[in-house]
Amino acid sequence: MTEQATAKSILICDTQPVSIEGIRWLLSTCADLRFAGAVCSLQAAFELARTLNPAVVLIDKALGMTPIIEWLHHVGASNIPTNAVVWGVGIAESEALRLLQSGVRGLVRRTSEAETLVACLRSVADGNSWMEDGIFGDTEQLMAPRRSQLTARERQIVELVEKGLRNRDIAMRLGIQTGTVKIHLKHIFEKTGVRGRYGLALNGLRDKRAIVPAA
Repeated sequence: MTEQATAKSILICDTQPVSIEGIRWLLSTCADLRFAGAVCSLQAAFELARTLNPAVVLIDKALGMTPIIEWLHHVGASNIPTNAVVWGVGIAESEALRLLQSGVRGLVRRTSEAETLVACLRSVADGNSWMEDGIFGDTEQLMAPRRSQLTARERQIVELVEKGLRNRDIAMRLGIQTGTVKIHLKHIFEKTGVRGRYGLALNGLRDKRAIVPAA
């Protein structure tokens, strides 16, 4: 079997033809990765992914957060065996968290070095998760909590934060005041040493092996 036949296939869904050609060339320099095709819409990406079963679909964040998240849910419901990497000029913490919770396996900036993009694609193609350093600030601090016994209510709130619920949604779910949720969160941060709700959600994803920061 040839190297090309065993290489992991990468499908590109991007709004910029120049970027597509650049990635096509970049993949041509990698013996273990190959260009599977390129499209400019998520609908076309879904159809091609269903046909080709690429190892990775690289998606341009400019296509829109809501459409991308809907696409991820559609792919998951359709049992298409592919993994998504999202890249964008800017990826806010809140956006990154929503994408990870929706099933994205890789996050990388469009301003990254070519070697960084290749490292991301390789890791995700091999079945791992990959996140570029700096997207969540000091990731090591976020993901190295001091373990302490939480109360039953605090554990409930952590679980809901991990699912992406906002304070007012958590309050409605638990039948308490929003201010009470804030107090519980303050105690949770003090006990665990985690910085902010993004840190809590990241720890939940890490514990579920849904995301591992890039080395």
